[in-house]
Amino acid sequence: MNEKPPSTSGSGTPGLVARVMRAIRGEPWSRDEIQTFIQSDVDLDAEEKSMLSGVLEVSEIQVRDVMVPRSQMVVIDIEDQFDDTLMLIVESGHSRFPVIGEDRDEVLGILLAKDLLRHYGSDDAKGLTIKKLLRPATVIPESKRLNALLKEFRASHNHMAIVVDEYGGVAGLLTIEDVLEEIVGEIDDEHDHEEAEFIRPDGDRNGKPCFAVRALTRIEDFNEFFECQLEDEDYDTIGGLVLHELGRLPRRGEKVEFGGFQIAVINVDERRIDALQVQRTDG
Repeated sequence: MNEKPPSTSGSGTPGLVARVMRAIRGEPWSRDEIQTFIQSDVDLDAEEKSMLSGVLEVSEIQVRDVMVPRSQMVVIDIEDQFDDTLMLIVESGHSRFPVIGEDRDEVLGILLAKDLLRHYGSDDAKGLTIKKLLRPATVIPESKRLNALLKEFRASHNHMAIVVDEYGGVAGLLTIEDVLEEIVGEIDDEHDHEEAEFIRPDGDRNGKPCFAVRALTRIEDFNEFFECQLEDEDYDTIGGLVLHELGRLPRRGEKVEFGGFQIAVINVDERRIDALQVQRTDG
């Protein structure tokens, strides 16, 4: 029988790891037993419990669960000119970009913004091609576990991986930040959308109701909520729809009209759209 953890309430033992390891003695505990212990009335604050739980859960999470979907990837075309590429880098705020050939299934490599920016204003920028600056792309399956990917990132010093599905098509991408957020929680700024609901009422404007919609809301869920029939052949999420319509990562405040809706971008970070405001334009 496994040794039961002694009460640590009010013990004052310093150090998060020391407090946990002191209680876990004797025979090895299972992951579920450790998780139950962490969430019990033990001398850990909420942030410590959340982080320890994240460490345990990361080994159970697959890449497909947290990746940036294909429709929301910000990519650079291998044929783009220097000035066009520079503008995309500035507008998106990203530091790494997949570079594609004929379509998004043909990822030729990864472009680091610093590799391009070091040539800005120099004479060699005139004859510079993106192809000369490409770094090899790390390709991983959707089913890969996050703990294994984190080890791979650490060993290879790569910070981005291209995710492929079972047929070899590009399904999305994942960065080391995405993996770390599963352990420590969202690395937000002061503008990040905090609501957990994917769709919620957000007041009225011009006499019509508005709704706050998370960009990762799936089109099928959007259709069900609004009782509409938006097509989802080219994208999976409402954020993907906006990217598809604009052809690039939008800036905060930009709007698109589609299928009887006006969709405004409320919050966008360095890699993806986060929050939208939706209002019907018909009826």
